[in-house]
Amino acid sequence: MSIDKTDTAGRTGKAHAPVDAPAAAGDASVAIDPRLLVREQGFAGYIGEFKRKMRAGDLGATPVVIGLIVICAIFQSLNSAFLGAENLNNIFVAMVATGMMSVGIIFVLLLGEIDLSVGSVSGVSAAITAVLSVTHGVNEWLAVLAALAAGAVIGALHGFFFARIGAPAFAVTLAGLLFWNGFMLQVLGSNGTINIDGEGVVGKLTTYYFSDIAAAYGLAVVAVAGYFLSAFLGNRRREAAGIPSRPLSEIVLRTVLLAIAVFAVAIMFNQYKGLPLAVLLFAIVLVATDFLLRRTSYGRKILALGGSVEASRRAGINVTAVRISVFAIAGLFASVGGLFWASKIAAANQSAGAGDLLMNVIAAAVIGGTSLFGGRGRTWNALLGVLVITSIQYGLALQGIATPIQYMITGGVLLATVVIDSVTRKTQKSAGRA
Repeated sequence: MSIDKTDTAGRTGKAHAPVDAPAAAGDASVAIDPRLLVREQGFAGYIGEFKRKMRAGDLGATPVVIGLIVICAIFQSLNSAFLGAENLNNIFVAMVATGMMSVGIIFVLLLGEIDLSVGSVSGVSAAITAVLSVTHGVNEWLAVLAALAAGAVIGALHGFFFARIGAPAFAVTLAGLLFWNGFMLQVLGSNGTINIDGEGVVGKLTTYYFSDIAAAYGLAVVAVAGYFLSAFLGNRRREAAGIPSRPLSEIVLRTVLLAIAVFAVAIMFNQYKGLPLAVLLFAIVLVATDFLLRRTSYGRKILALGGSVEASRRAGINVTAVRISVFAIAGLFASVGGLFWASKIAAANQSAGAGDLLMNVIAAAVIGGTSLFGGRGRTWNALLGVLVITSIQYGLALQGIATPIQYMITGGVLLATVVIDSVTRKTQKSAGRA
């Protein structure tokens, strides 16, 4: 027996190897974590991880970022004014109305549903605000609040018919598109157009600029510092929990890249009129809704519903309440977008919410990376998608391209995005089975 013990000790080199084995096994399980291996390999590891994600169909925001760069390069080569401060400023301000509505649509798309009524609801919002404040002399702030409340109630009503009654969301919101368009026409009356005060609350949404250069640079500093602190503190929490986290060098690199982007935008704003109020409000909405979706239990419930309704129900999620609230959010943001559109044209009229608005709102969400099949997307997708659409529109306008051609090109971009989304899902399923 003593010979066996000596032999065992000799082979292992540790007399207490059996006692230390569990700890060693634990270390081994951490060491083989793919995220740790990637980070240990440095830059080459990230390149390999990027290639793996591409093969698996995990494209993220890569296609839309590349597309945006290509769009800018093409239009700049055709017209040197495209990347000028004035044109870029106009693009950023013009995108906010559609972007706000697209944020609401993203919430609905995360459920795997659709809302076709947002264009008409935006028109109702503008009509209510104009009639109350201009025709009846109601305080404009109260008129705005009434319009926003109306949008949320309308959305909740659609959600009720869908979630409680069981009617398809497509049919319910299609009926809403027609009904609320008629309601808007009724509210506006025979005149059909009500001009709003350009110096009022709504009028300044798209015309007010913070002319002090400190405003744009200050927002850039807040954005960069906020990102760094969020990433750094998040890493500290992950390390405390024993979960793989990014090294400090990676956080610093990401922060530097973000700083380059946001300070470039700040410089562009200050070369024109300064920081637009519309862009500031849109940034606040994106940060707040992203936090809601990713950092709260409510947001996780929405994502869970998009993955599997039955599994969510069995997990104790109140499916009906979440669905109704999501459609209420879509209605609220449709109303917000309607106010920005009214500000842009300084009026509420019968054409509000018509034309290609609905298509652009949905297209912005999908082009930005939100899946039509539910369960995947972030509110930041609205920013990327609406930037693509608005850049195309302004670029074509600079070239004097007719509106029908603009529609066809935008439709082609949307179709390509949907195809990429479908192919991506199939690739991810194949990779998962493999």
